[in-house]
Amino acid sequence: MNFQQLRSFRQTVREGYNLTLVAETLHTSQPGVSRQLKELEEELGVELFVRAGRRFLGLTAPGEAVLPIVERLLQEADNLRRAGADFAAADAGVLTIAATHTQARFVLPAAVKDFRDTHPRVALHLQQGSPRQIAQQLLSGEVDLGIATEALAEYPGLLALPCYRWTHVVVVPAAHPLAQDRSAGRPLTLQRLAAFPLVTYEPGYTGRGHIDEAFAKAGLTADFTLQAMDADVIKTYVELGLGVGVIASMAFDEARDTGLVALDARHLFAANTTRVAIKRGSYLRRYVFDFIQTFAPTLTQEAVERALAAAPGDAVEA
Repeated sequence: MNFQQLRSFRQTVREGYNLTLVAETLHTSQPGVSRQLKELEEELGVELFVRAGRRFLGLTAPGEAVLPIVERLLQEADNLRRAGADFAAADAGVLTIAATHTQARFVLPAAVKDFRDTHPRVALHLQQGSPRQIAQQLLSGEVDLGIATEALAEYPGLLALPCYRWTHVVVVPAAHPLAQDRSAGRPLTLQRLAAFPLVTYEPGYTGRGHIDEAFAKAGLTADFTLQAMDADVIKTYVELGLGVGVIASMAFDEARDTGLVALDARHLFAANTTRVAIKRGSYLRRYVFDFIQTFAPTLTQEAVERALAAAPGDAVEA
């Protein structure tokens, strides 16, 4: 048994049993992948895959039992390499971060700049995706850190640590009736907001769940005329007069968004918590801990290690 066989097995599952894609990902040939899988089955003495001719359709019961063991073995092998690299070059390496657009565009830049100033030999790779895509990238080992508001805390295989809390704001052109309400001292209410078409995030992004919950709790039906993943897109369509925007507070910049005004909505929608997540059981190089603390100063290496040592079901306080 060797690691190439184990990698071929794991990647076959990840690629939906498409051996052509497996071969491309592992930079080998399809016959080579087939040989590795067959040799693994022969060594274990069981069939791992459900087959229809030469096609793989899924995992057998033994295959289902073997998969988590293979995942752990390959993760520990990767941990060994990282541990060796940590001692060989503690201040050099690659840090891959996956974040939502809101985090990458409005929150991460300051942390990235500060980290680069103190760790010039660490190459930063930044990827963007939905919260659930980020969670899957963490679980598969594609990225070191994930940063998002939604979903990350739902996966037992991840440790999701709270970083900071934030609220939404309502954005409108200066001449909009809601802006005039504020000038006249009239408070912003959900009932008043529901009278206008709304432009906000897609479900599953940037606190959208709390927006829906607020309207549902008040017995109101909101008219979401346009939904997007990107606050810049939302603001663009608000400026065009398509509706009233509801965005994350950190996505509004008074100096840049001169065509809009922001109305405080913290009394309308529940606060949100952004989290940084890592895969449980993975070896974290020292500069990973350093970046986490740069992004969230309360999350020291000691605090992160203490949270990793706790049981997965234990609460992690903000």
